[in-house]
Amino acid sequence: MHTTTTDDAAVQVRAATRADLTAIAALHTGARAASHRARFPDTPFDVPAEHAREHAAWSRVLERDDTPALCAARHGTVVGAASYRHRGGHRRPAVTLHQLHVDPHHWGTGIGRALHTACLRAWRTAGFSRAVLDVRWHNHRARAFYAALGWRPDPERRPAPDATHLTLTLDLAATAGPPAPCGR
Repeated sequence: MHTTTTDDAAVQVRAATRADLTAIAALHTGARAASHRARFPDTPFDVPAEHAREHAAWSRVLERDDTPALCAARHGTVVGAASYRHRGGHRRPAVTLHQLHVDPHHWGTGIGRALHTACLRAWRTAGFSRAVLDVRWHNHRARAFYAALGWRPDPERRPAPDATHLTLTLDLAATAGPPAPCGR
């Protein structure tokens, strides 16, 4: 477990467990809803079907041996989660950040940065030199967060003109220092 001091309280980042499943699914659904509302203000996203979908998806993540999952807790409440996996079968092997979500009530408090720092530590310890992720094209908040931490568009995966996602890459050797200040 890793403890980080953020804006107003210590954050504990640790391995996620089945006991965290409901909280992780709820914060993921809430984060997606908040992000999508900015683009589609009249569409409901925080609905029971979305909660069920995220619950099932995170259940699968927590059951996999090849997909580490982390959660961030403040005052004993899970307020963020991340998961990643080795990306094999590619010309340049990498670790893929599949998920990094923060409860919208905790955006800008350092939770995302604490999760990102824990991921970097784990990736470097495992010997990875490169990381990749896909971010929704219209999610400008997430794109700015990742850009501030050194992520750049992957030159090997240019988006199509009608793309909904952008692939970003991070050279782990080049980002060996502390992450840039940023509140997510």
